[in-house]
Amino acid sequence: MRFGAIRVFSKGPSLTTFSFTSASLRYSSQSYSTRFWSTTSTNIKMASTSAPAATGGGDGVQQIDSYKLQHQQQKQQPGKRPFQNGQGGGKGGRGGKFKKKGKKAKPPAEGGHDEVLRLDIEALMAKSKNEAVEGADGEAAVGEEENLPEQGSEVLVEVVALSSTGDGLAKMKGSDRIYVVPFAIPGDMVMVKAYRHEETHTVADFISVVDPSPLRDDSRVQCKYFSKCSGCQFQMLDYAEQLRIKRETVVKAYKNFSQLTPELVPEILDTIGSPLQYNYRTKLTPHFDGPWNNPRRGPKKFLESCPPIGFTPKSARKVMDIEDCPIATPAVRKGLASERERMQTEFSKYSNGATILLRENTIRVPTGTTTTNPPSDLPPDAVVVQTPEFTDYKTHITDNNATSTEYIDNFIFTNPAGSFFQNNNSILSPFTQYIRDHILPPTNKESIKYLIDAYSGSGLFTITQSSLFPGGSIGIDIAEGSIAYARKNAKLNSLDESQCKFIAADAPELFKSVSGYNPDETVVVLDPPRKGCDASFLRQLLRFGPRRVLYVSCNVHTQARDVGVLVRGEVEGVDNTEEETDGTEKKKKTRYEIESLRGFDFFPQTSHVEGVAVLNRVDE
Repeated sequence: MRFGAIRVFSKGPSLTTFSFTSASLRYSSQSYSTRFWSTTSTNIKMASTSAPAATGGGDGVQQIDSYKLQHQQQKQQPGKRPFQNGQGGGKGGRGGKFKKKGKKAKPPAEGGHDEVLRLDIEALMAKSKNEAVEGADGEAAVGEEENLPEQGSEVLVEVVALSSTGDGLAKMKGSDRIYVVPFAIPGDMVMVKAYRHEETHTVADFISVVDPSPLRDDSRVQCKYFSKCSGCQFQMLDYAEQLRIKRETVVKAYKNFSQLTPELVPEILDTIGSPLQYNYRTKLTPHFDGPWNNPRRGPKKFLESCPPIGFTPKSARKVMDIEDCPIATPAVRKGLASERERMQTEFSKYSNGATILLRENTIRVPTGTTTTNPPSDLPPDAVVVQTPEFTDYKTHITDNNATSTEYIDNFIFTNPAGSFFQNNNSILSPFTQYIRDHILPPTNKESIKYLIDAYSGSGLFTITQSSLFPGGSIGIDIAEGSIAYARKNAKLNSLDESQCKFIAADAPELFKSVSGYNPDETVVVLDPPRKGCDASFLRQLLRFGPRRVLYVSCNVHTQARDVGVLVRGEVEGVDNTEEETDGTEKKKKTRYEIESLRGFDFFPQTSHVEGVAVLNRVDE
């Protein structure tokens, strides 16, 4: 403990000295004309910049208290998590004379995380409103104002529902306020830290489980970073329960986004699980942060020590150091260890943060061939997988522009290592077999001759389904690089252009290239990005009117929206009926009915689910 005196200067002539007792001081600049030394001690007796301070609780003390209050409020700005050193502030926690103006909030992406969460919260609020009774337990009625916990305070909540985002939806005893809590499941009593209050809910950080749900078994957790790393949500759950939850995600997606009446949506089929629940992910992209550089403030800085390498935790912006990831394949896990070791000696080369690519690559040697020895350039950490038919040597690639090789049954696919391709090879065999079993109609299969694969990428569906279409298959993708690899993959699988053709163009231009295809003899497969299909494409699809549509999606919410459009036969409220060129006859409205809906679990231990919708044209 240190004792001393502080002088407080002002623009005027007066000078005041006061005693203090403190272990630490903090300087706070409030204006051009007045500066204060603020202290954590409560023993300040006087503080004034214009006249000798009075004893007791004078105006000077009130003024310092007001500045301290302002400082505390600045430390806990709404919408910002406290930093590790307790400081608040903007990005990176840096202060500064110049501050950027806050950007106007963008509306949530349709079918995106925020909209899905909002709809789940609204559904729970509506349910609570219907069930709310001002009773003996003293719980407040829904809509009654209540005092919310301060930012950063810890509260005990009970999880009552699960959002399709993977977050638990919880309530405090005696309150209908909803808390969004990660890593928690219905039935859990958990301690959380409130950090942001929204109009309809409070976002909270998970701290610990006080009383576990009957569904929770933490002995199932195989990752020591679980409940901190944002990658997985469900490691504490039995796998059958994970699949049940993912089926419910598809159910809610069609309820919330399809705008279809219940009788138009068939019962959602059970989600098909992944053969591997761990060691399945064939691609990881860990990253690290670099030093803060400002070109206007001196020379470029380089890393002075090896930074944390891993992924972003759920409750912070900084990278969390992760030594191993058990959902990755053994080859990718070895790659992570190798890259972490490399960075121990090469960190000083980096003046910026970077993302590290780890992509699995397979070298296959068939059994019974003259080549029985491993390839001469095989790295020492290669993983060997032997079957009666072949031996696979699994390695990892770190160069985005290198070519990776992957096998699905007897099909071979090559891709740029940094490009998109499905990241769970273990499920691709049953997945493509399911597509093969459902791509043709149940009856009169021989009437179908053509396949159109929109958003084809490097040719996954065009190639694996080509043998079913005597008239040929055509794939289209906007990325010319993907189409180049698709053509290469067709040749690797001994498919000539009459069987398998690819076009580099935007998907809406597809139907201009297939004028020779009879819609009554054509199946269209859709596999768009997460945002789904745009209105222009759906309008052209309805005008073309193929006999059958298979819609594969990594976002079942935007899939449900688009399937609703196809079932109604209307895009943005306008049907696709149009006059023929001679103006004498109108083409009939095209619409579809849903044959089946099912989820596939491409990413066990997470909340993600892939969706497959099978649709038939309605002929009236």
